[in-house]
Amino acid sequence: MAEFKVPELGENVAGGDVTSVLVKVGDTIAVDQNVLELETDKATVEVPSSVAGRVTDIKVKPGDKVQVGSVVLVVEERASGESSPKAQSSNPKAQQDAKAESPEPKAKESEPAESGAEESEAEEPKGEEPKGKKPEKVVSMPARQAPESKKPSPRAEAAEAQPKPRSQSPKPKNEGVAAPAAPSVRRLAREIGVNIDEVQGSGPQGRISEEDVKEHARRMLSSMPSTPLAPGTGRAAPERPVMPLPDFSRWGEIERQPMSSIRRTTSERLSHAWTTIPHVTQFDKADITGLEELRKKYREQVSAAGGNLTVTAMLVKVIATAVKQFPQFNASLDTQSNDIIYKKYVNVGVAVDTDRGLLVPVVRNADQKNITDIAIGVHQLAEKARNRKLTLEEMSGGGITISNLGGIGGTYFTPIVNWPEVAILGVSRGIVESVWRHDTFEPRQLLPLSLSYDHRVIDGADAMRFLRWVIEAIEQPFLLSLSG
Repeated sequence: MAEFKVPELGENVAGGDVTSVLVKVGDTIAVDQNVLELETDKATVEVPSSVAGRVTDIKVKPGDKVQVGSVVLVVEERASGESSPKAQSSNPKAQQDAKAESPEPKAKESEPAESGAEESEAEEPKGEEPKGKKPEKVVSMPARQAPESKKPSPRAEAAEAQPKPRSQSPKPKNEGVAAPAAPSVRRLAREIGVNIDEVQGSGPQGRISEEDVKEHARRMLSSMPSTPLAPGTGRAAPERPVMPLPDFSRWGEIERQPMSSIRRTTSERLSHAWTTIPHVTQFDKADITGLEELRKKYREQVSAAGGNLTVTAMLVKVIATAVKQFPQFNASLDTQSNDIIYKKYVNVGVAVDTDRGLLVPVVRNADQKNITDIAIGVHQLAEKARNRKLTLEEMSGGGITISNLGGIGGTYFTPIVNWPEVAILGVSRGIVESVWRHDTFEPRQLLPLSLSYDHRVIDGADAMRFLRWVIEAIEQPFLLSLSG
């Protein structure tokens, strides 16, 4: 038997929601055959099997949440010299003769497996093999449990009867009896998210003190897996207390809906970015009157090539050229080593609004492409995002992001940096304003821009220089040819 587990799905992807199981018990599968469909925080992907054989057990069902490393299914691997089931069933006489000549071993079936023992595929079975017999391939599989009717050994009964240490034993639950603690201690427990009934008191008759509550909270934090580290330190970041919501149904009808995988991960990443990155946002306006004339003049030509000449596509080219002049905007901060990582490649992310939430596909090597190629790429990526066809690779490796809300409306907004990037450009709807030019007021179309950045990496003066360079490139497109 062999277990197939959820493999690595992509950069910073820990798991996903099962949307479909593509096989059933009894099916014979091959290596690289798709057996599972997962919706991750970035895309819906089909997961290929790394094992081959007959499916004997399926551990997941649609709607389940699975993590990388979770067991998906168990297969009975076919020995290298074993014929296929179809070939065996077509010659029953030969099958009976082979069965008579090769009796099944008896001892192996009754031999109990050691509890918790696992062997990798590359390891040899322990113990001495009989002469002339090849060592069997051992795969990772769960230990068999003893039958329920089998009584535990006297040593196990004695160990079970011994009292557990006080620090590890759970507090006995007495229904209807309040935990012995002062009101101030109860208030502290509520504020830091500790259930007072689970705290082991160290005072007379189990009375709970403030120190008992704090010690219980410390034990909870130390037992939590993958606790994030505070930036620039090797210590765990302090956990904020989770305040319970009120009962909204007291005031009227409510409806609960679970967050989708994309929405849930977006929430987690934005919370991480907001609490980790010291954000600063700077605003300005670009005169796009001339740019709009060029866009309208050449959009039919780009459309014939399969693209859509939008302001976003043109901004991708501007940003790709700008980060080569200001490399700190195409960087990432390594807080563990206190290094700044400057990227020599230029990949620009473009935020796309979909019915499942915000997705950010990446235009790769944007500095090496002309505006027509970028317009085609952005159009294709946006269509794939809305049709759930984006791959994880197409949403990885971005260096800086553009978020354009101009098609919806608004003037300015403060976009949150898409960690581990250090800058994001927000674009709002263009507006016509009266501008003083050539000794007179003229109606000009202005584009509001919002640049958010990580102040640990980028200084305010550099951010303003970057934003002014972008605006000048928009207003004087020839600057792109001079610099790019």
